[in-house]
Amino acid sequence: MLWACLSLPHLALDAVLRRHPEPDAPLALVRGTAPRRLVTAANAAALAGGVRRGQSLTAAEAVCPGLAVVEDDLAHHEHWQHFLAAWAYRYSSEVSTALPGAVVLEAEGSFGLHGPWPIFEARLRKDLVALGFRHRIALAPNAHAAWVLAGVADGLAVLQPETTHRALAAVPIEHARFSREVTAALTRIGLRTLGQVMALPRASLARRHGPAVLEHLDRLLGAPFVLPRYAPPDRFDLRIELSYEVEHTPALLFPLRRLTADLAAFLAGRDGGVQRFALALEHEGLPATVVEVGLLAPEREAAILFELARMRLERTAVPAPVRGLRLVARDLPPFVPAGRDLFDERPQQAVDWPHLRERLRARLGSDAVHTLAPTADHRPEHSQRQDLSISKHPWTPSASPRPTWLLSRPIPLRDPRLRVLAGPERIESGWWDGGDVQRDYYVLETSQGQQAWAFCAAGEAGPFMLHGWFA
Repeated sequence: MLWACLSLPHLALDAVLRRHPEPDAPLALVRGTAPRRLVTAANAAALAGGVRRGQSLTAAEAVCPGLAVVEDDLAHHEHWQHFLAAWAYRYSSEVSTALPGAVVLEAEGSFGLHGPWPIFEARLRKDLVALGFRHRIALAPNAHAAWVLAGVADGLAVLQPETTHRALAAVPIEHARFSREVTAALTRIGLRTLGQVMALPRASLARRHGPAVLEHLDRLLGAPFVLPRYAPPDRFDLRIELSYEVEHTPALLFPLRRLTADLAAFLAGRDGGVQRFALALEHEGLPATVVEVGLLAPEREAAILFELARMRLERTAVPAPVRGLRLVARDLPPFVPAGRDLFDERPQQAVDWPHLRERLRARLGSDAVHTLAPTADHRPEHSQRQDLSISKHPWTPSASPRPTWLLSRPIPLRDPRLRVLAGPERIESGWWDGGDVQRDYYVLETSQGQQAWAFCAAGEAGPFMLHGWFA
């Protein structure tokens, strides 16, 4: 087995920047209580302004005026680590978040589907860049070795177990993933590399620094160890807190695009789709405004989800300024991609019917688009019903001709030169509901060359009542 480690050294900061409307402005993460709040991470603009990790917030704001501050919540670290694990699940069924600051996945079993490691690695990097997370990637015969190697050699691939020891031996002690106390103790006695630690007598090493050190070394060298596997959740729930009040919906499109892109990545990891989700617009002191987005068929393409959510949002009246945006999806059915012709002859800007249908429903309302379903009734005005589900219904064609356009109610057909093309076809039905009809239907040609579908009373020769037109 070969394990890939996706090390995420800036996970918390990247999670904030990817949702921030001005990611290039000075920004820092802080932790602690007043007056002793310390900077835990800062973006490039803040670092250029003199902000440093471990600096007090007061000093950081003094050297960098206009510094934006976001609370560094440890719960957010775990949330985003699990989010990336859900995304990685699309590439491997063996994914783990047990190693701090990283997501590891068994990669060798996916080579047959995604290509050899260089191609597979490129796909992982492309997706992580699109998601907005900086990363380091390494490949090794076990997850712990890949975790350590990713911290010192981005892009390193160790394919054989016998070369793992040599690759690990060159790792500096401060990057070997020991605890802070063990790292300091080993450095004080003059050790600089992991290879020097491995050369020490195991008994004395355990006596001085505890058995956990030996367990860590054994796992690095491939000792049997079962990592807890990640299982994707059955719902998607993500919230973005806005740094300012938003009074108009166009200003919500940036966070909405990020939310729908994250939903699409989550669905791709599950190999599923979404058929209904809700947007909650959070207000200060008022209940949230909920925007329901329902689809007729499961979908998972980010652009389509964003477009449908945007149209629904534009039709929603916002009663108060918005302070937060939350997307919740619970209806996550399996996703079956639509069939495509190998040589698609549609114009470049053409939209296929399923996507056009969803756009019309989002723009005009859920009841504005429907299909017709057959009913067990021979009366033309009762032979069909509206179906909002737009599902396909088996339709048995009639042996007699039926018009393309059926009028909502019959009207007299006054034309002195009618010619009978087909008929009569007798329809007698409706005795059970008080709407009994007895009619003889004809296909007629008018004096202007139109083909009409008309009837008269059963057994009579006229007058004719027009009920539909043929195309």
